[in-house]
Formats: sequence, structure tokens, C-alpha cells
Amino acid sequence: MADIFELTLTLDLRDELSEAELAELRWHLGLGPEPETLSIVTGFPFVVEDDHGNLLVEDRPEPLLGRQGEALKAGGALVSVLLRRKDTGLGAWALASRQEIHPDQFEETGALLSWLAAGAGDAHRLADGTVRLGWIRFHESCQAESLVVRDGEVVWPS
Repeated sequence: MADIFELTLTLDLRDELSEAELAELRWHLGLGPEPETLSIVTGFPFVVEDDHGNLLVEDRPEPLLGRQGEALKAGGALVSVLLRRKDTGLGAWALASRQEIHPDQFEETGALLSWLAAGAGDAHRLADGTVRLGWIRFHESCQAESLVVRDGEVVWPS
């Protein structure tokens, strides 16, 4: 059994994103090339073994929400979309993403989701400051849980 979760994001972002942030976000969504400098999520640790059996940590940047195509465990398709809104009443950018994620990816993905929450439109903010980003569910479950950021941290399922 694989510890795979279905992650579904549906949110609107305010129009406060710089061109560099938009380029990095597009890369994370699989919609553009990797920028020269990463500022949203800056570390992508990956453990490898060298020729002498020593474990080394390398930095291997990869798009966190960029898989496209067939889902392996959750069924359906994996996709990410970022659109400029014509009516900016909800936010200037509409973002939707459906991905499969392993708990080993929670830290890096959490950094991106916390950044997204900071730029989310007001409709996603609850009175206590919690930001609703979408849903998450274990791939074998029929019940999804709200995916929220509270006090700058993603509340992952236990």
C-alpha cells in the first residue's frame, strides 16, 4: 500500500505577484521553465549514496504541483492550471491543481502552499485567519478533508 494523497487546490490569488513569482509559480505548476533563481521554495533536499556508501544530501529542485496526465493511485487525471481573471472581484488569478502527493513531500509542498495562502483572495479567509486552499484525501478514502493553512502552516492529515 502506498501512502499517496490526492491534493486538490482551488483558489484565487490577489494581483500582488511579481513577474519572478509568477514565473516560479508557473514552473511549480508544470506550466513554464525553471527560473534561474527560486525564492518561494528554496530547498529541495534529496538523499543519495556516494561511491563509498556515505549518504549525501543534494539539492534537486522539482516542480511541486507540475504532474500532468494519468493519476497512478487516486484515479482520474493530474492537472494544474493558472488563469488570469477577467473579473478581478475574486482575485486576479484563478488557480486549480489536482496532484498526488506522498507525505515525504509535505514539507516542500507545505512551503509552497503557505506562500499561496498568503496571496489568496479574501473569499478563502475565515474569520480566525485560516485560509482554505482546497481538499486532501488518502487515495483509498472516499472522504476528503479541507486543506487549510493556519498561522502560516499547512494542516496536514494525521
